Amino acid sequence: MTTNSATLGGGCFWCTEAAFKELDGVTAVTSGYAGGHVEDPTYEAVCSGDTGHAEVVQVEYDSEVLSYEDVLKVFFTVHDPTQLNRQGPDVGTQYRSAIFYHDDDQREVAERFIEELEAEGAYDEDDIVTEVEPLETFYEAEEYHQDYYEKNPNDQYCSIQAEPKVQKVREKFGGKIEQ
Repeated sequence: MTTNSATLGGGCFWCTEAAFKELDGVTAVTSGYAGGHVEDPTYEAVCSGDTGHAEVVQVEYDSEVLSYEDVLKVFFTVHDPTQLNRQGPDVGTQYRSAIFYHDDDQREVAERFIEELEAEGAYDEDDIVTEVEPLETFYEAEEYHQDYYEKNPNDQYCSIQAEPKVQKVREKFGGKIEQ
C-alpha cells in the first residue's frame, strides 16, 4: 500500500470528512485547520475569522486504489466551488473552497483539474473560486470534531448538511470512483 495525503477545504469539515469516509481506498480522514497565520488555532479562534485558517480535512488514501485526481473528483462533487467564502449556511473565510497541495505534482494536477472543469462549463456560467496554495501547516482539530457525523447521527446540522453529501458520494461513486 502506498499512502498519500490530500488537504482540502470545502466548507464545514464535519460534512467533508463524512463524505470522504465513504470511499474505498481512504485510510483516514482528519478534520483540522490550514492556511492561516496563527499557531495552534482553536475552533473558536478559527470561527472568528481572525486566524486566516480554513476548516479542512486531511485525507489519507491508498494511491494504488485512488489517484489524487479521484480525490479531487469527489471534492468537487461534495461542495460548491463557486461560492466565495461560504458553503450553504456557513459564511466566512474559514469555509472557503481551497486545495492545500503537498507538492508540485499535486499543484499541477489541481490547477489542470480546475481548468478542465472551467473549460467544460461544469458549473454553468459561475467561476470556480477554489484557492490552490501550498500546505504549510496542518493543525488537527479538537477531538470532538473528529468523526463528528458518525458520533452525532441525530444532529440536525448533520442531517441537513452532511447527509446529502454522504448520499451523493454513495450514489455517484458507489465505493469507487467513476473513471
